[in-house]
Amino acid sequence: MENRKPDWLKIRIAGGPELRQVSAMLRKLNLHTVCEEANCPNLMECFGKLTATFMILGRECTRNCTFCKVSKGVPTAIDAQEPYHVAQAVKELALKHVVITSVTRDDLPDGGAGHFAAVIEAVKNVSPATTIEVLIPDFQGSGSALAKVVKAGPRVINHNVETIRRLYPAVRPLADYYRSLELIKRIKAMDAGIYAKSGFMVGLGEAPEEVEGLLGDLRQSDCDIVTIGQYLAPSKNHHPVIEYITPEAFAAYKRQAEGMGFRYVASSPLVRSSYHAGEALVESV
Repeated sequence: MENRKPDWLKIRIAGGPELRQVSAMLRKLNLHTVCEEANCPNLMECFGKLTATFMILGRECTRNCTFCKVSKGVPTAIDAQEPYHVAQAVKELALKHVVITSVTRDDLPDGGAGHFAAVIEAVKNVSPATTIEVLIPDFQGSGSALAKVVKAGPRVINHNVETIRRLYPAVRPLADYYRSLELIKRIKAMDAGIYAKSGFMVGLGEAPEEVEGLLGDLRQSDCDIVTIGQYLAPSKNHHPVIEYITPEAFAAYKRQAEGMGFRYVASSPLVRSSYHAGEALVESV
């Protein structure tokens, strides 16, 4: 196991007025971002560009994924003002593209799908020119829950498979690989005009042929956009990094995925599912 980060994963720490502006606005509106909660390596860059991925439905997740830094515990009550606050943030930042994600809320009858729809509608009301991407949990496989999100009309629906099927018991013990693939497939079946997106990490112990199999499964599930990035363990208590994948190997995965027919592929060590999401949408059209 390799513990020392290679040079290509070293990130320049930077601040600035834009970073402080975004942070202050998030506090004022009582909003959370996955950028902060998941300790994203691109936080400084994205905040510096006045962009963020908003995390709704509280800060406590009901799942126990071993790769994720987001808090696990007893979920809080849903903030009825959250759709309005997200919409106000989008307006204040003049975002052209916004990404909205959430913790997993298995405690809710619809997994929070109705709240996702309310946020989408609120953003559309105050900023109709903004394209909307949602990064959703699996809603425990509920087609009716997914339909609520689809009906609200986001431009992109993303659901991350996160890793290869073999590693699910160790990495995503409460999730199901085939359930996630089925959700992705249902997106296009419900509305062919919505872009279906997914992403996963490498460096968790997968083999190249298993990555190829995962990419093939995503294409067979009508996935349009895929993101591939290096797994970075948030702490010693999380799943360890088994391998640091080289930039050359990421480039090879990108060529492989493009050859399968994905509309857009982002594959490099620091790629995360929401990184440059607006550019991915533009290039997918």
